[in-house]
Amino acid sequence: MIKLRKTVCAIALGVATLAPMMSTTVFAATVAASQQQATSSLVKQLSGVKSFTANFEQTTKVSGGKTVQKKGLSAQHMNQTFKGVMKVERPGKFFWETHSPSKQTIVTSGKTVWIYDPDLQQAVRQSLDDQVANTPALLLSGNADQIMQSYRVTQPDKTKTYYTLYPKNEDGAFQSLTISFGANKAPTLMILADSLGQTTYVRFNNVKVNESISASTFNFTPPKGTDIIDQ
Repeated sequence: MIKLRKTVCAIALGVATLAPMMSTTVFAATVAASQQQATSSLVKQLSGVKSFTANFEQTTKVSGGKTVQKKGLSAQHMNQTFKGVMKVERPGKFFWETHSPSKQTIVTSGKTVWIYDPDLQQAVRQSLDDQVANTPALLLSGNADQIMQSYRVTQPDKTKTYYTLYPKNEDGAFQSLTISFGANKAPTLMILADSLGQTTYVRFNNVKVNESISASTFNFTPPKGTDIIDQ
């Protein structure tokens, strides 16, 4: 049986950010972009970022009380902040490591995804196939056609660089993703909402854009004695 913690896995493959949520009253006073304009604007933001590194803080909150708990969510993960570091290099190279309160590493060089949990001495190995098109990882490609195919992109205020994406595939890991960019066109905050009533906030700081990242960062070799699980 796979015991791997899955608290951060779906979030990690969704490298992104989001701006602070605004009230509907504010939205009503702004001019929203069309879907085509929103997608083009998002792609323009992504195209300027070839690589970036950042520290992150991730917190998940739940609404719905007992109704949500019946769906099997673990209360110990709610309102708990996970901290770590993320490194990304386009196309498709990704490193995400949680340092506290527990350690987990997610790495891909573009072909295989490794999810390593040192506490459990387990490593899950997955092929990076078409399923990735249904995750926020698609944003790394900056491909307008693919984004349009997999997401409905909105830009509530056409003068602001924050976007809310809705997956067209209802079986995806989340229901909506709001992503925002800072002055250097790098992600600053991400908010994901799922069907279980969970809202996950990922805030990025100490962001560095387009700096060289060692190729070894995206290579992973399981330590001796690790239980490897293929999926």
